[in-house]
Amino acid sequence: MEQRRIMVVEDHAETCELLRYNLTVAGFEVRTALDGQQGLNIMTRWRPDLVLLDLMLPEIDGFEVCRRLKQITSLSAVPVIFLTARTDEVDRVVGLELGAEDYVLKPFSTRELLLRIKIVLRRTSTEAGDAEELFERDGLLVNFAAHEMNVDGDARVLTATEQKLFKAIVQSRGRVLSRDRLLDTVWNTDFEGTSRTVDTHMRRLRAKLGPYADWIETVRGVGYRFKA
Repeated sequence: MEQRRIMVVEDHAETCELLRYNLTVAGFEVRTALDGQQGLNIMTRWRPDLVLLDLMLPEIDGFEVCRRLKQITSLSAVPVIFLTARTDEVDRVVGLELGAEDYVLKPFSTRELLLRIKIVLRRTSTEAGDAEELFERDGLLVNFAAHEMNVDGDARVLTATEQKLFKAIVQSRGRVLSRDRLLDTVWNTDFEGTSRTVDTHMRRLRAKLGPYADWIETVRGVGYRFKA
């Protein structure tokens, strides 16, 4: 299963390392930063699935980091959980108004924090899946609900498998999906297919994409990636 990415922005080195360790043990891919600007710099290059953000930070405080994050189109949908020792209600209200998903007070239970992270990831993934029934870019329009593709005004019909394959690639957000991962996602874990199965369907999908076929890149020896 693909690792979910978590960005930790926390200026207390020991707390930062403790979070990194526990999140890694829990199966997440983790990056850390000790100040707000460093955190933003990393996030613009490495899109996380969720951000754990301390409120009191050097250089740029957590509120400003969240505000700037939400102004970046490619990162605006990334959920944020604030971590702070400040108990003022006004801070919680401001954080939520800026678009944060949750607000966890220090000291916190690692078990509770992991549970909150999983709840937020599950909720935001479900919302994203519900919202992404249409894909439109340049001359390509895909209606997942209707299994229809329109390429520069030319209507084409997608099979259920082609639709699942294209949707999985698009929602990968530019990450490489291995053939085994695609077999599990598009077909199922019990399907006794091979990498050739994926390649065959990918060729058919690319044929229907026409001039936009090169948006799906082949990563030799690994799998496929959608050009972000």
